[in-house]
Amino acid sequence: MKVVLFCGGLGTRLREHSDTIPKPLVNIGVRPIVWHLMRYYAHFGHKDFILCLGYRGDLIREYFRNYDETLSNDFVLSEGGRKVELLSSDVQDWRITFVDTGLHSNLGQRLLRVRKYLEGEEEFMANYADGLTDMPLDKHIDLFRRKKVIASIMAVRTSQSFHCVHFDDQSVVTSMGRIAESEFWINAGFMCLRKEIFDYIEEGDELVEKPFDRLIAKRQLVVNRYPGFWQQMDTLRDKIQYDRMEGRGDCPWMVWKK
Repeated sequence: MKVVLFCGGLGTRLREHSDTIPKPLVNIGVRPIVWHLMRYYAHFGHKDFILCLGYRGDLIREYFRNYDETLSNDFVLSEGGRKVELLSSDVQDWRITFVDTGLHSNLGQRLLRVRKYLEGEEEFMANYADGLTDMPLDKHIDLFRRKKVIASIMAVRTSQSFHCVHFDDQSVVTSMGRIAESEFWINAGFMCLRKEIFDYIEEGDELVEKPFDRLIAKRQLVVNRYPGFWQQMDTLRDKIQYDRMEGRGDCPWMVWKK
């Protein structure tokens, strides 16, 4: 299955980094988050990517054009540095299509603009490209296929420390509790889609609003509730948390190392 990655957002909540680089290029260790996400998909055999570019898409193109395998693979250096022998490889069998989908386009419009690169595909995957997980992707795809629906999303319990407030019609609070401990689930951005999704998107639509509402009305959207690891890269706090996890070797999303 091809994988569509939405890499064009401005990343305003991660401005400490995204003023100079797009959010998908924010590093976790020596590699950007978009690489970690692509490596995750590649681990499950899905190595044909379509990158929907927007803000500073030139830097994403440049990163992969000048990709250095030695930064994350063992290698042998000889002949005074003139010869490099890689002992393993990351991207040798990846196929990446780079598409300028506009600076201010929403997700629905970005998806429409790469439709021609999905011709002949009965199904494909899509991702916000701002979060990582250790979810067994093959099981997610199996659920999608068994349900025979147009779209499936992965839902997780948020780790945010906000409190959920319940109140009656007199505005009297009846209960409070941490969102992370409630039955509150959020869309984590890992989507499986059939080609019929394009019948539900109109010009100007945001993908997860009106198109998904239309799918819901037709009972064509299902959810895979995943209680395991998922972490977004949305704020500087998220970036610091990822860096700390990587620093101590606690990287559950690196399923390719298990």
